[in-house]
Amino acid sequence: MPGPKTNEREGTRAVLRHVRVSPYKLREVVDAIRGRPVHEAADLLRFVERDAAVIVEKLLNSAVANASNNDSLDPEELFVSACYVDEGPTAKRWRPRARGRAARIRKRSSHVTVIVSRLPEERLARLQARRRAENLAMRARRVEATRRARSEVTEGASRRERRHPEAFTAPEPEATGAEEAVVPEATGTATAEAEAGAPSAEAGAPAAGVPEAGVAEAEVAEVQDVPEGQDATHGEEEKDS
Repeated sequence: MPGPKTNEREGTRAVLRHVRVSPYKLREVVDAIRGRPVHEAADLLRFVERDAAVIVEKLLNSAVANASNNDSLDPEELFVSACYVDEGPTAKRWRPRARGRAARIRKRSSHVTVIVSRLPEERLARLQARRRAENLAMRARRVEATRRARSEVTEGASRRERRHPEAFTAPEPEATGAEEAVVPEATGTATAEAEAGAPSAEAGAPAAGVPEAGVAEAEVAEVQDVPEGQDATHGEEEKDS
């Protein structure tokens, strides 16, 4: 007994007619999504390296929208139950060739049909179980990553700090080093002055710009210091006068 005819297949369909693409090119793409769930078929069409995949992807989205709006079906429970390409009218053109001859050019067209239906209960149960397992595994990975991040924060060291500890060492304060460098110099200067016996302010050192008493007395002594013979002669002459 032959199977159901093409126009008698169950499901929601979308048809695109008079596509200016060869049926051979479209069938290569259509054959790849037949029997697949809608989300898998959409992913395949998004990454396949064929220009005809853009046309088939738009037609698949139209069929899913028809099933959702017209038949109230869940898009997550649909699969591509049937898809086929029929040959449309072919336009004939002529190209001049050598020796006055002409060559025929065939511009082919196609009619594309995509039918989506609800998955069988057994297959739908397997698909839902697989999705549930994937969601649980993804959630477990997120929880584990969160716990690991919290533990790293609690320990006070991130993953990068553990790999490169030398990059996170705290630098020494600059002010402390400067003070330590200045203090020994001042102490050494004071010690040198003390050893040289320089007079300090506490010992009554004279202020700057004021001549010392000892220096003034020495200058007076030099002026009044005259040889004894001259002093006596000078004194006698004064007495005679």
